[in-house]
Amino acid sequence: MAERTLTVHGIVLRTYKLGEADRIVVLITPERGKVRTVAKGVRKTRSKFGSRLEPLSHVRAQLYEGRGELFTVTQVESVDHFRAVREDIDRLTKGLAMLEAVDHVGLPDEPSPELYRMLLGALRTLAAKDSALVTAGFFLKLLTLEGAGPQVGECVQCGATQDLIAYSEGEGGLMCRDHRRGLPVSAAAVTLLQRILGGQLGAALDEPASPATHEVELVATKALEYFLERRIRSTSTLGA
Repeated sequence: MAERTLTVHGIVLRTYKLGEADRIVVLITPERGKVRTVAKGVRKTRSKFGSRLEPLSHVRAQLYEGRGELFTVTQVESVDHFRAVREDIDRLTKGLAMLEAVDHVGLPDEPSPELYRMLLGALRTLAAKDSALVTAGFFLKLLTLEGAGPQVGECVQCGATQDLIAYSEGEGGLMCRDHRRGLPVSAAAVTLLQRILGGQLGAALDEPASPATHEVELVATKALEYFLERRIRSTSTLGA
């Protein structure tokens, strides 16, 4: 592969140590999907270069593409640090859960413009308002993007549209009274699920925290974890 530089917009999903001074920085980008980069020397200095490459950061970065698997960060500009999210533990937990989900779903060298836009939009929404359903809405929309969105308009067993009272991740959606199994859900939670997946996400995000929003959070988390076949660790304080 020829050595070259490229400039990308990306959101930092996670970082981890490399050697004594460097750090691996994982980005989600629209053009290249998930990109693993090396930020050299950032752990030995207090430079702004390193502080710009923290999880949640939205950046414009210049990368050097060498002959190995990793890109090297040669320049980085902060587009949005999402300070309002970082300074609020509840919002920070929600933001980190979304980053973790994207980290599991995103693939290297596979353009991901919609995934990138969805995450950026969700983080901007979260920065503007601590919505009770922003993480659940993101999880459900992410599943839909992956072709695995749960069926919430009718019973997955018989097609009934009334008396939907349970959710089964194994069956892939809501279930009626006659076929109920899995997690019980209230009528209010069913309505919220149908709004989120029926084109009314904006209205659902205005809902205040309630037992119904908590149910939707559980349903969305269970659905995503079933799809990923792994736990989302960052949801542990969300009640999942």
